[in-house]
Amino acid sequence: MKVGSQSWKFNNSVFLLETGTAVGPLESQGPLKDDFDVLYDDPYCGQKSWEQAESQLMRSAIHQALTKAQLKENDVTVAFAGDLVNQIVPTHYAFREMDIPFFGVYGACSTAMESLLLSSIFIDSDSAKIALAATSSHNSSAERQFRNPTEYGGPKPETAQYTVTGSGVALVSHKRTKIRIESGTVGFIVDAAQKNPLDMGSAMAPAAAQTIKQHFKDLGVEPSYYDLILTGDLARCGSPILIDILKQEGYDISQQHNDCGKLIYSEDQSVFSGGSGCGCCAVVTYGHIKKLLEEKKLKRVLVVATGALLNPLIVQQKETIPCIAHAVALCAED
Repeated sequence: MKVGSQSWKFNNSVFLLETGTAVGPLESQGPLKDDFDVLYDDPYCGQKSWEQAESQLMRSAIHQALTKAQLKENDVTVAFAGDLVNQIVPTHYAFREMDIPFFGVYGACSTAMESLLLSSIFIDSDSAKIALAATSSHNSSAERQFRNPTEYGGPKPETAQYTVTGSGVALVSHKRTKIRIESGTVGFIVDAAQKNPLDMGSAMAPAAAQTIKQHFKDLGVEPSYYDLILTGDLARCGSPILIDILKQEGYDISQQHNDCGKLIYSEDQSVFSGGSGCGCCAVVTYGHIKKLLEEKKLKRVLVVATGALLNPLIVQQKETIPCIAHAVALCAED
């Protein structure tokens, strides 16, 4: 049911049926490694290119989710999926092998919650019995497209972020599980006039603030309603900016806030400001956060995935970077 100007409240029993995660070598060495399903020690994931490796990550995550849910591909009514590569080709190459009706979606790093929110709306409206949300990213495929190939060895500032190599998949249905999808908020595109592609946390923070503030207004809740307000990709540079913006708007989330880009890597890993990428929010949410909700260590979590909607061409043209954020609220069931 639509509530307020940008949000949906799911009154028709929408649940997170099951999830699957697959990550690369650096993520496999991080503090959340025990919460992921598939750990690859080879950045190529046994494939011939970075893009094929990213497809393999998504295939592995989908397989894990379906296997844990004891489902077959043809049990899935519809899939919403995407990645960061031009024309989301890693996703297309993963799904060309599957008999699943498919929507390709792109919201940059916000795709994780964009796909989950669309899946939830389809289930809530009884337009689907089982919906699949999937996304992926790969550090080297992203570097090749947005910056320079890793072999170039170009130096980066501390404001840069390290694209997560990983894929996260969620299955959504009416079947009662330990995690209910309570509500969601669709973001507006917000352009904070930032032009630096090596400081995306600062660029995305205002979009995250807009979505979170509107979520509070639409649902009539305060920050304290949630045990955790988790952003996807702001990392160490963008997170304090988000907190400051919302404080000026009358919302103090400093006690509830954390960021997937800060959680997925340890401080001694060389990742600049922290993690980012489509896979960042997806694997942390569908691995680590899902586990905490199932164990009742968290009751309610608002997951806000942020995306910088840029490409190399607009950067070369000195354009600003428009950004967006989408939010989904997860609740532990008794």
